[in-house]
This record gives sequence, C-alpha cells and structure tokens, in this order.
Amino acid sequence: MAEFKKAESTLEWFDQRLGVTNLYKVMMSEYWIPKKINFLWAMGVILVMLFKILLISGIFLLMYYKPDVNLAFDSVNYTIMQEVGYGWLMRHIHAVGASVVFLVIYIHMFTGIYYGSYKKGREMIWISGMLLFVLFSAEGFSGYMLPWGQMSYWAAYVITEIFGGIPFIGDELVVWIRGNFYVSDATLTRFFMLHVLLIPLAILGAIAFHFYALRFPHVNNEDGEFFDFDEEAEKYLAGNKKESKVVPFWPVFLSKDFMVLGFFMIFFFYLVFYHYSFAMDAINFDKADGLKTPAHIYPEWYFLWSYEVLRGFFFDIAGISGKDLGLIAFAIANGIFLVFPWLDRSPLVKPANQRPYFKYWFWLLIADLIVLTIYGKLPPTGVNAWVGFFSSMTFLILFALLPVITKMEAKKVGGE
Repeated sequence: MAEFKKAESTLEWFDQRLGVTNLYKVMMSEYWIPKKINFLWAMGVILVMLFKILLISGIFLLMYYKPDVNLAFDSVNYTIMQEVGYGWLMRHIHAVGASVVFLVIYIHMFTGIYYGSYKKGREMIWISGMLLFVLFSAEGFSGYMLPWGQMSYWAAYVITEIFGGIPFIGDELVVWIRGNFYVSDATLTRFFMLHVLLIPLAILGAIAFHFYALRFPHVNNEDGEFFDFDEEAEKYLAGNKKESKVVPFWPVFLSKDFMVLGFFMIFFFYLVFYHYSFAMDAINFDKADGLKTPAHIYPEWYFLWSYEVLRGFFFDIAGISGKDLGLIAFAIANGIFLVFPWLDRSPLVKPANQRPYFKYWFWLLIADLIVLTIYGKLPPTGVNAWVGFFSSMTFLILFALLPVITKMEAKKVGGE
C-alpha cells in the first residue's frame, strides 16, 4: 500500500487519491488544440450543451408523461402543456432542442468532410462520430413516437415496417420490435424505455469514446497542416505563444467556444419562444388512430433525405421490386458514411476548396441532400416521384464515383 502524507489542502487530498491535477493537465490545460481553426470547431461543445439541455428538460417532462396509449396524448397536450407550471416551456425546449441538435450534427459532420478530418489516423474519430449520429437518430425516432399523435403512430408504423425487408428474419423482427403484430401499447412502452434510459446511456458512452479518440491524432486544422504537437506545445509553455501553432484546450480554446455557444443560445431560445412550431408537426396534435391513415406520412425534417431514398424507387428494375430496391438504397445511404474514410482514396488532407475534384463532389452532395430533404416531405406523386427517384440515384452514384474521383485527384496532385 502506498504511503500517504497529510494533505495540506482539500485539492491535495483529492489529488493523492484521484490524481486530479494530472487529469486536469491531460484533459484541459495541456490538451493542445491547433491555433488556426474557425467557429465551426465549436460545434462539438454546442452538441454537448444541447445534450445537457435535452437531458434536463426530458427529466422534467418525465415527471408528468404517461407511457400508456390511453394516457400518453393527454399527458403531453393537456397535463404538461396546460396544467403544469411552465410545462409548455419544457416541451418547447425539448422539441426545439431535438430538432436543432440534428442541424448542429449535420454542420459538424460536413465540416469534418469538408476539411478532411477523417483521414490519416483520424478514422476512429470519424467512426465514433458516426456511432453518435446513429444513436442520436435512434433517440430522435424513439422520442417522436412518445406524444402518441397521428404522425407519431404512423411514422412508427412505417419505420418499424422497414425491418420487415431483412431476409429470413424480417417479419419476426418487426413483431419483436413492436411487441405485437401492430403498433400498440407494448411498442410505446418499449420505445419509452429506449428513449429515457438505454439510448441516453449509450450516447454518454459514445461521447466519452469520441473524446478519447480525439486525444491521440489530435484535432485537425483549417489547412490540414501536420506538425509536431509536442514541439509546438514546448514553444507555448516557454512563453513563445505567437510562434506556437497550438493553444491549450483550457482556458484559450474553450473560452472561444463559449463565445460561439453564447451566440448560439440566443438563437436557440429565440426559436424556443417565437418559432417553436417548426419542431412540432400540426398533424401530431391529433390523437393516434390506427384506423385513420394521414393523407401523407413523413418523418421529422432530419430524416427526410434518407426517407426519400427509401421511397424513391417506386417501380421494379430487373425483376427486383421497387420496395426491395428502396430498402437496399436506404441501407446503403445510412451505412455509406461510416466507411467514408476508405472511399476517399486521395491522401491529400486539405479543405475541399483546395482539392481540384473533391470540391465539386462535395457541393453536389450538399445540393442533392437538400433536394432529397425538400421532396421527402412532399407527396410522392407525379413529378415529385421522379425528382425523388433521380435525386436518390444521384446520391448513390456520387458515392460510387467518390473512390474514382479521389484516385484521379491523387494522381493529379502527385499523391502517388
């Protein structure tokens, strides 16, 4: 057993037992961040804050929500919204937060793609980030069902039906997920458990893993420049702060993040108080009715692009049904980003505007995703259906061409 000397202060007492000083150095004061970065690098801190907001507002909502098909709708729309003091505020904060968190996730994700922050040792940062995206998507979908409105019910029906397309086990899997042959009370309680317990725990673990993965290859910078972090850190600690290319995570980097966070929170609460309706579909204020199908079923805006890929194939091709083609395309669309570091065959780590071919690919992808999102909310009839089909095909073709384009780019810039 190690010998302990009498501590001279509370900090020293904890330091002897938990090594808090070393932890502070490793995680804060001697965790080095590139100096040349912009406000887009603050998205990670904003996401952590949004997760905290969702967690706290969710706990308040949990006090009054009833996970029962006969009580859920009224517990949200009457008890919370009309009877509980400031219950409306908690719901608005939770609804807006659930929507805005995906806006920030997409900005964070495409910032990483734009600046090549998934290359040369940063693959695990990307994979852990995509794991978080999947978990937040599951959290968003499970939460969308809880108000037990019309769109909640039928979106749950459509999304769970997707699993029926899995060969051999599809039908049994759908019944297992729902807890019944149709969306019912068992489905609601299962999704309630996932939303309030299992998925949040998994998100906390994935956040810890994501931060851990960041510690080794270090954070990327605007120019994709590689340098010796230890050497630059020595310059900073020696007082040569202007020439050093790094700054400590705390207080320098994090104080800048807090400034961006401050502006973001103004925007967030502006939405909460004045434009919250975008986060709560009007159809969902009608109680769920399994005998009355809405004229047009669609998910929340952050799932519309993948939903449009799912339904984009509305006719058979080469003997394969449109439904099966849509399921295959949907699976590819939702899994392709996970292997993105290996699809980009160029060793060049530069922002997209400095890459001769990739910059066109990147902006075509953004434009296509916007089209998919817009048309994902429109009825799939007439011209809408064909726009959905061609934009879905464009999405798949862009990713099929990515290895070819980046290979050509590597040859052009002398990467090989």
